[in-house]
Amino acid sequence: MCDLRRPAAGGMMDLAYVCEWEKWSKSTHCPSVPLACAWSCRNLIAFTMDLRSDDQDLTRMIHILDTEHPWDLHSIPSEHHEAITCLEWDQSGSRLLSADADGQIKCWSMADHLANSWESSVGSLVEGDPIVALSWLHNGVKLALHVEKSGASSFGEKFSRVKFSPSLTLFGGKPMEGWIAVTVSGLVTVSLLKPSGQVLTSTESLCRLRGRVALADIAFTGGGNIVVATADGSSASPVQFYKVCVSVVSEKCRIDTEILPSLFMRCTTDLNRKDKFPAITHLKFLARDMSEQVLLCASSQTSSIVECWSLRKEGLPVNNIFQQISPVVGDKQPTILKWRILSATNDLDRVSAVALPKLPISLTNTDLKVASDTQFYPGLGLALAFHDGSVHIVHRLSLQTMAVFYSSAAPRPVDEPAMKRPRTAGPAVHLKAMQLSWTSLALVGIDSHGKLSVLRLSPSMGHPLEVGLALRHLLFLLEYCMVTGYDWWDILLHVQPSMVQSLVEKLHEEYTRQTAALQQVLSTRILAMKASLCKLSPCTVTRVCDYHTKLFLIAISSTLKSLLRPHFLNTPDKSPGDRLTEICTKITDVDIDKVMINLKTEEFVLDMNTLQALQQLLQWVGDFVLYLLASLPNQPSPTSEPSPTSEPCPTSEPSPTSEPSSP
Repeated sequence: MCDLRRPAAGGMMDLAYVCEWEKWSKSTHCPSVPLACAWSCRNLIAFTMDLRSDDQDLTRMIHILDTEHPWDLHSIPSEHHEAITCLEWDQSGSRLLSADADGQIKCWSMADHLANSWESSVGSLVEGDPIVALSWLHNGVKLALHVEKSGASSFGEKFSRVKFSPSLTLFGGKPMEGWIAVTVSGLVTVSLLKPSGQVLTSTESLCRLRGRVALADIAFTGGGNIVVATADGSSASPVQFYKVCVSVVSEKCRIDTEILPSLFMRCTTDLNRKDKFPAITHLKFLARDMSEQVLLCASSQTSSIVECWSLRKEGLPVNNIFQQISPVVGDKQPTILKWRILSATNDLDRVSAVALPKLPISLTNTDLKVASDTQFYPGLGLALAFHDGSVHIVHRLSLQTMAVFYSSAAPRPVDEPAMKRPRTAGPAVHLKAMQLSWTSLALVGIDSHGKLSVLRLSPSMGHPLEVGLALRHLLFLLEYCMVTGYDWWDILLHVQPSMVQSLVEKLHEEYTRQTAALQQVLSTRILAMKASLCKLSPCTVTRVCDYHTKLFLIAISSTLKSLLRPHFLNTPDKSPGDRLTEICTKITDVDIDKVMINLKTEEFVLDMNTLQALQQLLQWVGDFVLYLLASLPNQPSPTSEPSPTSEPCPTSEPSPTSEPSSP
């Protein structure tokens, strides 16, 4: 059962829908412990749930939910024998890693590109050693969002490629695929996927003196290295950091580790709080590709405190005696890496889950000032869920509250101390796992009863924005999704029907400013984006069928053109399909023989098996073209009056059939 709700006007954070599956019996379905959840760039949510049989045996289930159609849930029997501890999507959103408390890691991939068909053919195992952190290796692709250039004409100015090295490369510089995991005993294991399908796996200790790892997280550096942060769960112990380098030597995977500077949480150095927060419950890097900033949360049974730390280079003071002996030392002061605290919260209610944004917003002071000046707030906040059932969005660096959501009907003041809040008679239902969408405009949470909730996060975070500025921010995020290929469902949550016409027009205008080559690459994405936008308004809903029809015709055209190959493969000339399109554009003669004179007929000859396989498609295309030709004289003239039943809507955006696209 899905409870779908309309957006609340002007709300900072409100409930989009709640999913409760009535066919699931509470006696047989129970939330897994621990509860794992992951949100892909395709807006697919993976989460875990255990199925208990009559003889009390547990089946570890992985559920895949499409956020646009939450009522269609696909369940995968994971075949994990122990509790699933980690879920991790890859950058394409088509593969999923799952790891369990027995050290088994499985790689799930879509079968035939279907979200309801999954198969696992590869994996790795560190037998008997629970996995506490898991990540795909970095592929070297990193974009930077330049909010201050949102008015630029070129997408290359708005979204620039950042120089970032892959974790490992094949011959020719192609990134090598694989994953890295950290175990509870202090081991790091890396598995590499070779193009042949073979899996190279290696395991190494993070340091010589292995210790228990209760919490861990993984981040990547621009130089291709990997940084692992670990904690043993006690706030009295240091948070350790390690640099991990992966290489392939003699067809074997090699792992080299190096110890980096560690830190103690500041709350443990305060004499008044030394024993107040005995356990570290959450350890997260602020971004997957930002190993210099980390978020820590220490908790007691009733309260928590959150701290944000940053790794900086600091000058090392040198005694005057050494400066006199070696003038070179005096000219260039040596530096060391040192962790410095950026911010910390006051005492909070006990934190139950943390979710970090994936939008690539830089956190330098300059970029934060630009974001503040442009009033662009998506990606600046992280989410904290509490045991009282509330969810807070706080600034990634200052940890100041930006928005609050209460699951109960009676809201409480944001600044009310946690210790002054009245306690409920029983334990409150709270979120145990959370994930932010890839544009940070939506949040999914799964509570202690297994209920899934999707929250809508306002792009303005409660700040008053002009309509034009709000439209520009939504347009900027739509362009980001169009360039990256990410799904844009979470952006549509904030599009009102009155915005659709303007967004479609501006999106088409920005698209036409790009180069012809880029337009060809993005031609299908913009059609799909326009179709999904037009569904939101009764004024534009009639265009949806046209956009989908054009997408279908482009797919057929691409399929047929892909069958045609030049007679000589090394020819620099255009492909036969492109040449035929160019000739048909220039020659208006209806005599097909005169058109064929300019073509190389041998390039249009296909083998009989291919023609037989495409016979029905070719017949359909022929019938469709003849139908179009027969229907042309019957088309109404442009001056004909609109139907009295049609709703008058201003339309200045061109018809879908007049937009540039692949022939």
